[in-house]
Amino acid sequence: MQVLRSKNYRRMPWKNGGGETAEIVVFPPEADLATFGWRISMATVASNGPFSVFAGIDRTLSILEGQGMELDIAGRSPAVLTQASHPLAFPADTPTSARLVSGTIVDLNVMTRRGQWTHQVEKRIVEGQHHLDAEGGVTMLLSLGNVRIDSGDHAEELGRLDGAILEGVVLITSDMPTEAYLIRITPA
Repeated sequence: MQVLRSKNYRRMPWKNGGGETAEIVVFPPEADLATFGWRISMATVASNGPFSVFAGIDRTLSILEGQGMELDIAGRSPAVLTQASHPLAFPADTPTSARLVSGTIVDLNVMTRRGQWTHQVEKRIVEGQHHLDAEGGVTMLLSLGNVRIDSGDHAEELGRLDGAILEGVVLITSDMPTEAYLIRITPA
């Protein structure tokens, strides 16, 4: 298990210069925006405007904090994305703009290079104990609260916005209902 602490996420400017992203993890390690195979990040969005375009990339967005945003994705009806919404998948090379519902938001952004990788993002509520099989591909859990992960004879505590790349069968425990995002990335 590889633990990813929010205080250590790499901060970088947006491709379009309109804000900053906290990069949680990228593959290959140290890849830049033009060369990654997959990337998981969080962004603080404080103003309305266009999204950066990433050729050949598929993207899924989820709202972690704030009231949400309305996305205008070319070829689709506008969609309002809030903390209560399911993760929204769309091509990152389709012109997209966002309008904030009411104030700043923080989003979770999962991107994979089309033809090389695919991904799924699932919002879960963790309460009590749950076994999770993390076999095949890459499985990451991003916690929005406090959870414990037991893997074999090793255990780690995750705090808010900490993540862990999981391997094998793990036991996830939380004493109270805690939101988390389960991200699975597999070779295409």
